Amino acid sequence: MRLILPLLSVITVLTLPACRSPQVRYHTLVPPAAGAVYPHPTPFAIDLLPVDVPAQVDRQQVVIRTGQDSAMILDSDRWLSPLSDEIHTALSSLLVQRSGAQNASGQPLPRDIPVLRIRMQIRRFDSWPGQFVSLDADWSLTVKNGDKHLKLSCRSQLTERAAGDNARLFSAWQTIIERVATQMTETARQWQQHGNMACQS
Repeated sequence: MRLILPLLSVITVLTLPACRSPQVRYHTLVPPAAGAVYPHPTPFAIDLLPVDVPAQVDRQQVVIRTGQDSAMILDSDRWLSPLSDEIHTALSSLLVQRSGAQNASGQPLPRDIPVLRIRMQIRRFDSWPGQFVSLDADWSLTVKNGDKHLKLSCRSQLTERAAGDNARLFSAWQTIIERVATQMTETARQWQQHGNMACQS
């Protein structure tokens, strides 16, 4: 009995590392802080509504495609917040940075300047490890100025290469979100400054 107990203790210690859960890696779509790309004041405020994301991918765990009819949830790779919140936070930051507009999201809307309301509905958010990431999203800009309402509906279908390991997926997604923010900003600017109601690509 005296020999068995120490032996069991050694076996327990040796098997502990094998029982540990894999380390969780957290990722974000929010880009590093940077100076304003468009430093001149913009004569409108931005109100980005909550982003609609397909329920299958709107979670903290990263979902990847493994085939035409299959997918996998990565427990060891997660977003800092549910995907819809990640996209909303990243887009809000980029839109303000690129336009110089006041961010009115989640705040009382200003009455002294027009409010540009942005709604986004994501149709597809596909991550193909070692290949590419792709986004298919509808979005609209609505301007409210007093009793006047104008609406412009647009669509973004974007693909970014993600060759290499899974880590490349996340920088590719940051690039995709930056491209969407640029499309929205340029569309809003052309609309407000020149009355050009056309979606910018």
